Amino acid sequence: MKGREDPTAVASAAPDAPAETPAAGERAELVPRFEEQGYADEAVVARRRFVEERTGARLAHVGGAPLPGQAMRGNVENPIGVAQVPIGVAGPLEIAGEHAIGRFYVPLATTEGALVRSYERGMMAITRAGGAVARVVRDENRASPIFRCEDVGAAVALARGVSGRLSELRAAAEATTRHGRLLRAEARPIGREVVVELAFSTGDAHGMNMIVKAADAACRLLAAADGVRGYTIFSGAESEKRASGALLLGGKGKTAIAGVRLRASLVRAYLHASPEAMVEVWRSTALGHLAAGSLGYNGHLANGLTALFIACGQDVANVANAAVGITAFECTEEGDLYASVTLPALTVATVGGGTGRGTGREGLEMLGCAGSGGARKLAEIAVATALAGELSMGGALASGEFVAAHETYGRNRPAGEEPGGGAR
Repeated sequence: MKGREDPTAVASAAPDAPAETPAAGERAELVPRFEEQGYADEAVVARRRFVEERTGARLAHVGGAPLPGQAMRGNVENPIGVAQVPIGVAGPLEIAGEHAIGRFYVPLATTEGALVRSYERGMMAITRAGGAVARVVRDENRASPIFRCEDVGAAVALARGVSGRLSELRAAAEATTRHGRLLRAEARPIGREVVVELAFSTGDAHGMNMIVKAADAACRLLAAADGVRGYTIFSGAESEKRASGALLLGGKGKTAIAGVRLRASLVRAYLHASPEAMVEVWRSTALGHLAAGSLGYNGHLANGLTALFIACGQDVANVANAAVGITAFECTEEGDLYASVTLPALTVATVGGGTGRGTGREGLEMLGCAGSGGARKLAEIAVATALAGELSMGGALASGEFVAAHETYGRNRPAGEEPGGGAR
């Protein structure tokens, strides 16, 4: 039976597993691997029962979603079921992009009440204004290995030679992948060490695993130079799944921009504020961002991006870099509001990872982005969605409605309890 437990698989199942075989008593407490890594449906059920027996938890909902065990292969280890997050839909959202053109209904997975309603309010204002103009202006991903050298002289020599070896590095890197392309290589010495930025095109995939494999092939060539002691494939300079000021310059995923011009009458009708009041909120809270030492400026970019990422099968941890952005509100000479959002490091994909199955696939299908050719379209939808959220939050702050809106929509109270804490 495919789900039969394989006690000998424990030690070799992961790179950091213990080298020795566990004793019988220890083996009984380890999460069972089963044959073929335990993706058979009966293995998933048995593993879930194992957890229930040892924790006392009842995992009915974890086991209640209809996702076959084999469909999880490559996305998760030791599967026991599926997490369930409510999905709402917001729209219509009119977009005038180069890839996303027309009206969209955007799936948002969240447990934060008021979020979907807030984003929908911003979407309605954008749509009534004729739509958001959205563009992707840069599309690449990067790996940033760091090399250890004998001394400063060797480090500088290595750095100076990198650009001249681009063709050689490209051949080595691209021999490992059918889809990734090495665009450029740039080196920066720091003392006797050297950070090498390798920028790749990854198509419709996030592609981090792909480009790290390619980068490692290129690094082996550089590591053979005189005075080089070795290298570490991740230096931290790539800002993978972490925030940094370097993200504001782009080069990590897609740089996407969206903007919209709202007549004063639309601002009053949908956001319950004036353009002047919206700009004043932007100005004063920009000071707060400066005082906090924030990276970029925004109201709640991470809110909408996280909800969209979960609904569309994205790598959610990339919100850490994707949400480093800049929101801007301006009054035009005609007294209208011009609002824009710039996301310099938006990492989205429509192939690979969690995009090909389950609710992630369905979310992408809702947007017409599933599969090859959809990633830039998804990026334009994501940045336009983020713009809608920034407009709505700005309006709530300018009009003083923020607290009341969350009291109405954002509190999961026991039945019979009124907003404000009173009972009916």
